[in-house]
Amino acid sequence: MLSLRPLTVMPVRLLHTSDWHIGRTFHGADLLAEQQAVLEHLAEVVADERVDVVLVAGDVYDRAVPSAEAVRVAAQALARLHEAGAQIVLTPGNHDSAARLGAFAEFARAGGLHLCSTIAGLHEPVLLEDEHGPVALYGIPYLEPDPARNALGIEAKGHVAVLSEAMRRIKEDLQARENTRSVVLAHAFVIGGECSDSERPISVGTVEHVPGAIFDGIDYVALGHLHGPQVLAEHLRYSGSPLAYSFSEARHRKSVWLIDFNADGLREVRRHELPVPRKLATTTGELADLLVNPELEDLVECYLSVTLTDRVRPIDAMRKLKERFPHAVHLDWQPEGGGIGSVLKYAEAVKNRTDEEIARNFLDDCRGAPPNEREQGLLRMAMDASGRGES
Repeated sequence: MLSLRPLTVMPVRLLHTSDWHIGRTFHGADLLAEQQAVLEHLAEVVADERVDVVLVAGDVYDRAVPSAEAVRVAAQALARLHEAGAQIVLTPGNHDSAARLGAFAEFARAGGLHLCSTIAGLHEPVLLEDEHGPVALYGIPYLEPDPARNALGIEAKGHVAVLSEAMRRIKEDLQARENTRSVVLAHAFVIGGECSDSERPISVGTVEHVPGAIFDGIDYVALGHLHGPQVLAEHLRYSGSPLAYSFSEARHRKSVWLIDFNADGLREVRRHELPVPRKLATTTGELADLLVNPELEDLVECYLSVTLTDRVRPIDAMRKLKERFPHAVHLDWQPEGGGIGSVLKYAEAVKNRTDEEIARNFLDDCRGAPPNEREQGLLRMAMDASGRGES
C-alpha cells in the first residue's frame, strides 16, 4: 500500500485521533448526534490548523457490523475531513471488522483515504513528502493473537509476539529508506496506560499488555484502544475517544494531538481539547429531595447517573427522575445503613424457612421493606395455588 503526496512548502502536520466508536449508545441513549457534532469539530480543526493528515488509530465503529446510520455518520465525517484539506490514514481496532472497513481500499486511496486494514500490508507505508523529505506512515490493524501469528508465520503466541513481529517488519522497511521520518498507528494496550470502564478487554488477564519499547526507533506512535488521552513518552501517546463512553470518563479532558515534524523528526506535539456536546454528572440522595433540590438545576441537561439512598426502594424511580432530569440514564440504589449489603448467603437465608417466608424475605432484601398486607395476601394465594403454602 503505497501512496505519494506532492511536495509541500511547510513541514508535515498530523492530527492524532482514535476510538470514535460510531454507533455506540450510552446506557441506552443514542449518541449519533453527539458523535456527528464532535467529528464535525475535527474538520474545523483540520481547516484552522492546516492539518495534512488525520490519523485514526482504530475503533472507527463500535461493532463489526455497524448500522446504516453509523456508516452514514462515518462517511460524512471522513468526507468533511478531506474537504477541510486532509488526507486520512485509518486502521481497524478490536471493535471493527478489518475486512469490512478495508473494503474498496484501492478506490478510497485515490480520494485521500488510506485504509490500512491488512496484516500482509502493514509494512507498506503511506508516504508523504515535505520540504525536509519523506515521512512514512505505517498502519497496524488490530492484531488478534492467534489469527495474526498464523498470518505472520510465527510460532510465538500472544500480543507481544505478534506486535513485535509487526514492528520488526516495519523497521526493516524503514531501514531501507534513507532519511525517512516515521509514524506508526497501533491499536493496543501499552504498559503504563490507564483504562476506563468503557474499553472492551482484548484478552483475559494482563497478557494483552505490551511494552512501549516495542516502538523504539519510531518518531511518533499514534496509539488507540484506551479512551483517556495519555502521554506514555513524548513520542508515544493515546489520543483517547472523542466522547466519554462511561461515567468513569466524566473527568476526562477529551482531546486530540497535533503533531509537527521538522527535518530531524518529531518537533512538537500540542493538545487540542474537544467540545463536550453533553456533560456527564452523578448525584446521590433520596428521591424526594432530588426531585426538588434547586442546587441540582445544573444537572438537568447532563447525562446523569443517580444513586438513591432511600431506606425503601422507591417505586417507578427512573420515570419520576426523568420528569426533572430527561437525560438520566443510570440508576442505582444504596440505602443508608447498607441494608442490601447485609443479605445472608443463600443457604443461611432459606434454612428452616417455608417457601412463603423465603418469598417475603426476598422482597424485603430487594427493596428494603417487607411486603404489605395486600402483597402478603397475593403471595399466600400464589403459594396455595401451587400447593406450597403453609399448612
